[in-house]
Amino acid sequence: MQKQSSVKLTQLELKVMDVLWRLGQATVREVKEGLHKSQSPAFTTVQTIIRRLEQKGAVRQVKKVGNAIVFAPAITQRAAHSRLVNELLAFFGGSARKVLAHLIEAGKLQMEDVREIQRMFDSENSDIEMRQRRKGS
Repeated sequence: MQKQSSVKLTQLELKVMDVLWRLGQATVREVKEGLHKSQSPAFTTVQTIIRRLEQKGAVRQVKKVGNAIVFAPAITQRAAHSRLVNELLAFFGGSARKVLAHLIEAGKLQMEDVREIQRMFDSENSDIEMRQRRKGS
């Protein structure tokens, strides 16, 4: 099986994985039903995508119910998102500032998002300070 962070997923594979992460485990039919109706590919297409995901090590078979195979994610959502973010950063020369500047220019980053990011930074800094105090005690 591939290392979680090395599994590269297409957009459609990510949509299928989103359904599996949400449901925990599912048959091909359940995954198809879990996709948005307007974007739902044919049953055989979903089946092919799941087989490819299995070959990549992103999903695994957990059981068989009648003729249906139940699949579950073999990688975490966090690992998949980390891979995507790392690819995005590489595309922007490794600069988070360039990514943020692009998001701002495109109108995708709002002031409330910036406030939430600030809260996350404040929380992380508080956690770091607490760990440092414990080590110093």
